[in-house]
Amino acid sequence: MTYILGISAFYHDSAAVLLKDGKIVAAIQEERFSRIKNDDRFPKSAIQWMLADNQLTMEDIDYVIFYEKPFIKFERILETCIRFAPKGYELFCQAIPVWLKDKIFQKVSITRSLTELEGGKQWNKKLLFSEHHLSHCAAAFYPSPFTSAAILTIDGVGEWATTTISVGHGERIERIAELSFPHSLGMLYSAITAFLGFKVNSGEYKVMGLAPYGQPIYANVIKEHLIDIKADGSFHLNMHFFRFATELRMYGSELAKLFKIPPRTPESKLLQEHMDIAASLQAVTDDLFLQLADYVKRITGQTNLCLGGGVALNCAATGKVLKSGPFDRVWIQPAAGDAGSALGAAFICQHLYLKQPRIVQDGYMPYLGAAFNQEQIQNQLERLNAKYTLVADGKLFIQTAQALAEGKIVAWMQGSAEFGPRALGNRSILADPRVANLQRDLNLKIKYRESFRPFAPAILEDDVGDWFDITGSSPHMNFIYQAKPGVAEQVPSVIHVDGTARLQTVSKVGNEKFYHLLQTFKSITNCPMLVNTSLNVRGEPMVLSPEDAFNCFMNTGIDLLVIGNIVLLKTEQDSQLYKKYHYALD
Repeated sequence: MTYILGISAFYHDSAAVLLKDGKIVAAIQEERFSRIKNDDRFPKSAIQWMLADNQLTMEDIDYVIFYEKPFIKFERILETCIRFAPKGYELFCQAIPVWLKDKIFQKVSITRSLTELEGGKQWNKKLLFSEHHLSHCAAAFYPSPFTSAAILTIDGVGEWATTTISVGHGERIERIAELSFPHSLGMLYSAITAFLGFKVNSGEYKVMGLAPYGQPIYANVIKEHLIDIKADGSFHLNMHFFRFATELRMYGSELAKLFKIPPRTPESKLLQEHMDIAASLQAVTDDLFLQLADYVKRITGQTNLCLGGGVALNCAATGKVLKSGPFDRVWIQPAAGDAGSALGAAFICQHLYLKQPRIVQDGYMPYLGAAFNQEQIQNQLERLNAKYTLVADGKLFIQTAQALAEGKIVAWMQGSAEFGPRALGNRSILADPRVANLQRDLNLKIKYRESFRPFAPAILEDDVGDWFDITGSSPHMNFIYQAKPGVAEQVPSVIHVDGTARLQTVSKVGNEKFYHLLQTFKSITNCPMLVNTSLNVRGEPMVLSPEDAFNCFMNTGIDLLVIGNIVLLKTEQDSQLYKKYHYALD
């Protein structure tokens, strides 16, 4: 029996993953425990939970593997400072002391943190290091349903690579080509995200959601001045407009001159120009994705494609690759960003270091985090003086579906937490998609976020073809699809302004409880879908525990909270527990 612990940390969205004989036992982000969104610290609480939940200590862990090589990343930062001298002096003065003090010695730091855990004194100290984009590749390929596939990873930057092309076959991964820093689609997207007044590493989703409200009138400007795209999809950034290689900021004043508007101040009014810039950036991203996909197909000859890296979560672009690209099938790791790299690193240890054979399994589902039994749920709720009712399964689905059909907002917490950035029916806020103006009200009164941001539909897999331009399943919300004529009028709260939706198809095999709830809602309303958004508010990570869920429930306009077979009504709770929610800006 072999236990492998994969870790990602120290940049953003740290996570831990546990493998047992090559099978995923658990995977979770540190933010779910710390309640700090995108927490980048060593995932101590995540590791402690997964060890305790599996009756293990560090003494039982055979291998620990970190998702990247810190020393090579340090070399890249040092070389970049020298390369861009004297402009790189500011970055050198601010970043290098931090690296010399802490990050260059991450092996020592990681080892110390692990030895401080239970059983750590007896741990064999077998610590390995992967490579950033190789971890992305592994997270994308090994859990996929493909025996062999092309692998395309795109993100900001790892050690040096920003975009890689590889081929996976069995347990082998072979890199064919790569682009290096500072030429990065992720950095381009993040720089314009910052220019539009949103936070880097979390606001990119907002830019993608804002794009359909604009027209791509700046697309040619971006292509002519910011990024030079070659026929094979390779590209170079014009660093005259950017500062991320030389300073601790993303862009320079030249960007405002190019767009002929000043940078947007965070939280200020969104103008049409901002929407047009977002639309233009997304159009360029879509085109580049398609060019890259064509090139990957030509040089690999593969019929399947796996996508990884944070930019692979851009479901507008990946939806176009799925529909218009050259591959028969496309699979995306639901935790495609750095958190998922902990999973990739663990698989690298299993298949590349230990050379264990890979068993291809269809139907990967990311319900890999903490779960709570009935006793644990009740104990937490009773400590909070919550008023609740225990309801049997049959009545639970009817009561919840009926409340949804009446226009109530429901917080739905079931089973193991999702691994990755998207709620897939276990830590979700649900609502009736037929309700007009629900998108605005849900954004402003429940999620406390910008009113333009779209919501996704969770829909019964057997019914999805009647409503959207899709064949097959899409269980992870990784692609957008076009709604069929007339659908927007029937379910206005889940169809974006451009007539698309980011779908989650739900089957009995994938998520039985969520499937039964959707079936029951359909039997009442003849509508096989629900609004599904993550159970959290702006600036906070998704809830993990019953206590987290209750706090979110009491401090927002959610009407019902369903945890397991327990139902809580807002009208039955002590009103003194309610206070206006003070969210953190993200």
